[in-house]
Amino acid sequence: MISILSVNQIEVSYHKVIQVLKGVSIEVREGQIVALLGANGAGKTTTLKAISCLLRAEAGDITGGDITFMGKRIDRSMPHYIAKTGIIQVLEGRRVFPHFTVEENLRAGYLGSSGESDIREKLETVYSIFPRLPELKHRVCGFLSGGEQQMMVIGRALISNPKVMLLDEPSLGLAPILIAKIFEIIKRINDEQKTSILLVEQNALAALEIADYAYVMENGRIVMDGPAEKLQENEDIKEFYLGLSSVGSRKSYKEVKHYKRRKRWLS
Repeated sequence: MISILSVNQIEVSYHKVIQVLKGVSIEVREGQIVALLGANGAGKTTTLKAISCLLRAEAGDITGGDITFMGKRIDRSMPHYIAKTGIIQVLEGRRVFPHFTVEENLRAGYLGSSGESDIREKLETVYSIFPRLPELKHRVCGFLSGGEQQMMVIGRALISNPKVMLLDEPSLGLAPILIAKIFEIIKRINDEQKTSILLVEQNALAALEIADYAYVMENGRIVMDGPAEKLQENEDIKEFYLGLSSVGSRKSYKEVKHYKRRKRWLS
């Protein structure tokens, strides 16, 4: 598989003082789902915002390294350019236009210039993947459930036909049955639309189930990476992220002090 997105040793600081990322390198290959795991504050969301060039709105800046997309450097670009090139981020927290209807929200994500016929074709694609949305298309988004809003924001990203989708905590605040449905849809988008996905997620078990490759972040650094199925079987990952000891019993996260860093193990 060809590398489509490369994050190369980037460093990020906020307000020119607070360093958050300290030499982070991540690769997303064409057609892959790549999971980025880590605790709160590890730097996962900052990594996504560095890729989508949204850092400046929060007084953040890339102070080292570079990011390339399809062979071209993009880390000094404007956010609207990043979106038009084919990288679309779904922000954490289900950001909707609450007074717009579902279909109006979906249309807001369209970045093409081919007119109404193209928009309708893209809407039909979204509706086929999210069969609940056409039933809600005239409903005001502010009155949707959390799961319905999450489907809508992923659909809004999909309507622009992205090459890479950046998903930030899609399971946040959802019931377990809805989490399973959202991850099923993410996998379907990857399979059917051939969209590469960089997935930030604290639900490590669900993320590793659908991912091809995964990275683990801690304190602004990548401390472990490898094929998702290998990380699923790694005892450190089981204990720290899944709360399981080597004999399968569940442990409190408070009992887990740290895990061994195993950098770039692939065997």
